[in-house]
Amino acid sequence: MSELSQKKGRIVVGMSGGVDSSVTAWLLKQQGYDVLGLFMKNWEDDDDSEYCSSRQDWLDAASVADVIGVDIEAVNFAADYKDRVFAEFLREYSAGRTPNPDVLCNAEIKFKAFLDHAMTLGADLIATGHYARVREVEHNGQREFQLLKGVDSSKDQSYFLHRLNQAQLSRTRFPLGELPKTEVRRIAAELGLPNATKKDSTGICFIGERPFREFLNRYLPTKPGPIKTPEGQVLGQHQGLAFHTLGQRKGLGIGGVKGQQRADGTADAWYAARKDMASNTLYVVQGHDHPWLLSKELTATDASWIAGYPPHQGEYAAKTRYRQADASCTLGQAEDNSFSLIFNDPQWAVTPGQSAVLYDGDICLGGGIIV
Repeated sequence: MSELSQKKGRIVVGMSGGVDSSVTAWLLKQQGYDVLGLFMKNWEDDDDSEYCSSRQDWLDAASVADVIGVDIEAVNFAADYKDRVFAEFLREYSAGRTPNPDVLCNAEIKFKAFLDHAMTLGADLIATGHYARVREVEHNGQREFQLLKGVDSSKDQSYFLHRLNQAQLSRTRFPLGELPKTEVRRIAAELGLPNATKKDSTGICFIGERPFREFLNRYLPTKPGPIKTPEGQVLGQHQGLAFHTLGQRKGLGIGGVKGQQRADGTADAWYAARKDMASNTLYVVQGHDHPWLLSKELTATDASWIAGYPPHQGEYAAKTRYRQADASCTLGQAEDNSFSLIFNDPQWAVTPGQSAVLYDGDICLGGGIIV
């Protein structure tokens, strides 16, 4: 080992077979770290299907490690994933909410199980290919670690990382946080990495590109019920509230129902707007801006604050879903694990089970689960 890498110490990089984690490993090697790649297998059911073959990802990760000259090993977290992430995922769907498994996976697997495993391998630090940044500051005479948005706003992933704590952030590096995605692709191509043009994975690893309802069908029972308008008119039947999310437009099964029409014979699209668990009713409304789809405030529970304590009441910005611009809001008293937000402008399709994540400029403060 060179004197430089001895000085920098050992860093274990989560390598998924994708271009982001591959460039992350290379950058850290350039910076003088002793880099070890770790490939996480998180799902085993039907893994040989066309949708999510971790075998191909492992081959890609291993060939990248070979090209950049780092060691790599595989670790199986499938049992942890099923217990800690997937069971909760199904519980939330059964209760009519729409959870975000990526948030859960980061909190429970990538920065718990993976971090613990990396430490047993003699790691000083871990790293992933997330587009986010960590900054160390002093607060009341103490060291504090802040989570910041990635510089490339179109790729920023701080939303998915908002449940990390001080102990986790102090041992984590995100080398891509300072780079635009285009630069990451350029580096991969220049290095001749075998996955330089591999497309980004979308959605949840174990689900891959498969039809979501078909996947859920295997784990959740169907429970048919009525689809109604706010006025109580029955338009059709749903197969289970778990299979629908607020703001959903396609796949409602009422495509032929025109509803209120304009003078020219056209009509607004239908959207899922409310779920009544007690009566097993899905309510749908016409038009993207129907009042039932707009919310001025929300309450969130299961709060997690990156600093270890809640922010003061006041003006902030928040996201209620990943692909959303920051929305100006006021934070009420954050107490006992819950908080409330009042937005300057009504927010569209605020969905129970999703995460409300709070920001002060580029600093991600944490968040909670929308109730």
